[in-house]
Amino acid sequence: MDKTGATADILKHPRDHFLFTSESVNQGHPDKLCDLVSDSVLDACLAQDPESKVACETSAKGNMVMVFGEITTKANLVFEQIVREAIKEIGYDSVDKGMDYRTATVIVALDKQSPEIAEAVHVGKKDEEVTAGDQGFMIGYACDESPEFMPLTHYLANRLVERMNEVRRKKICPWMGPDAKSQVTIEYRIEGVNYIPLRVHTIVISTQHTASITNEEITAQLREHVIKPVVPANLLDERTIYHLNPSGRFVLGGPMADAGLTGRKIIVDTYGGWGGHGGGAFSGKDPTKVDRSGAYTARWIAKSLVAAGFARRCYVQIAYTIGVATPVSVFIQTYGTVASGYTDNDLLDIVLRNFDLRVGNIIKELNLKRPIYKKLASFGHFGRSDPDFTWETPKDLSHEKKQQ
Repeated sequence: MDKTGATADILKHPRDHFLFTSESVNQGHPDKLCDLVSDSVLDACLAQDPESKVACETSAKGNMVMVFGEITTKANLVFEQIVREAIKEIGYDSVDKGMDYRTATVIVALDKQSPEIAEAVHVGKKDEEVTAGDQGFMIGYACDESPEFMPLTHYLANRLVERMNEVRRKKICPWMGPDAKSQVTIEYRIEGVNYIPLRVHTIVISTQHTASITNEEITAQLREHVIKPVVPANLLDERTIYHLNPSGRFVLGGPMADAGLTGRKIIVDTYGGWGGHGGGAFSGKDPTKVDRSGAYTARWIAKSLVAAGFARRCYVQIAYTIGVATPVSVFIQTYGTVASGYTDNDLLDIVLRNFDLRVGNIIKELNLKRPIYKKLASFGHFGRSDPDFTWETPKDLSHEKKQQ
């Protein structure tokens, strides 16, 4: 058993209870900085040329950022300027914070898309004939434990870092730096095939700060200005554990403290460990890359099924291969929560009748050629109410309901 007694505490729970944890990270986390830079490049390309083909990766360390990959676009852009603006947007204006957008070394190593890939995917093809830009499988997930049809652990973890970003920018907590992380553990009860969230067991927050503030002040302000506005009071009790800046001091952050790379926070971007993940990152990729568009479609399907009452939890897997417009497979799993009178195969039939899963069609139907992706680089790609995030609007499936 560890020194804190945490193992003993876990074992105290009834056998029909379990603990589950999700985490999130703020805009200034080195990996999220890289995601924002990559998506800023993507948005700049799409803003001038919606047909841009973009695969932009970013790495960062110290006061250096490198963007590299393949881009074919008619847009006239200065990539170095886009990178500096993204760093500035996060709030890195001094190496003492983690990076300085004015003096950072920016390396640009961008080439054009492979002509062989272009030929296979889009050259000479109508919109509905556009194929997947690569092979792979994508996962969508939805559940009814929050109004957003998201796992509550992950929804709260994302909202905590979003709130930290807000109080930093509004100078409610002017001592707070751009780099921060959150983690939420919830105690669930198993009721048959359903998981019922009961209470928040543990909240972890680590946030960068100025050297002048004390740990006691940080703890008090995080409780008052971050946790209290985000976590419903009915989920907190006298047993809830708080680890607020548990490492002690966190003055040095961002790329000065740790290297960053695009696509290293794929679980933060999705469902916080629930459901699964196909392994492909989102940021810096135009929608012909099914890592992105396929994952958004899988979420759209899962949320539509749960919102319509066909299941309480839903996992969707879609698989594509390069050069082919239609999926090679579609899989639906409801963990036994499918509505009475239906089977998972019935739900698969509903999906195939109502969703045209050709790559070109989902790009068109979800309107994915717009410069909307920079907003998605932080705080999760799912469970957010922004109207630009079209996959979060459930498709009406009421006509598929069986007459009782």
